[in-house]
Amino acid sequence: MEKEQNQKTEDNTQIENKDDEVINETSNNKPDNNLDTKQEETEIKPEDKIRELEDKLARTFAEMENQRRRFEKEREEAYEYGGFNFAKEALNLIDNLERSKQILQNDETLKNSDALKKILEHFDIIYKDILSVFSKNNIKPIDCLNKKLDPNFHQAMMEIDDDQKEPGTIIQEIQKGFTIKDRLLRPSLVGVSKKTEKKDPNTEENKENFENK
Repeated sequence: MEKEQNQKTEDNTQIENKDDEVINETSNNKPDNNLDTKQEETEIKPEDKIRELEDKLARTFAEMENQRRRFEKEREEAYEYGGFNFAKEALNLIDNLERSKQILQNDETLKNSDALKKILEHFDIIYKDILSVFSKNNIKPIDCLNKKLDPNFHQAMMEIDDDQKEPGTIIQEIQKGFTIKDRLLRPSLVGVSKKTEKKDPNTEENKENFENK
């Protein structure tokens, strides 16, 4: 009798274990509602995709337009100022003519001679021809004498005492400056006026007395 009861107890235990396994399997196979919700949240709506593509397309067109404008600007500058370096080098011709002219004029053996006059006349013709060629290519000399010093076009090399002119007025042109269209090719090297420094007689007298001691 006792043996039969033990057998029944074992059978009941096995049945209960099987029931627990079935329950576990059922619970495991249930759909995870939270996971589905997360997936729906991560999925991009068609409207958002279209909006994102439109934004990317607009950015691409804007970048293409900026590149086109930069290319047009570079092309125009290359056309307008492509000869900038060549023009700057060509200014040496004018400088050399000016130097040669000064040397000949200061030569004592040639002064007041007919040969010197003819040479200087030829120099002037060549000088004017060069300026004419420059002008046709929008390279023009800077007019600076008797004008106020402008750092954008002039470079002061010295100050000269002159009470007749307002301080900072250009009264001497050392080297001619040029522009090419609206751009500076090289500045004019100039001398500007300044007021004569008035010496204090008392200071000079004290200085002399100090030196004599």
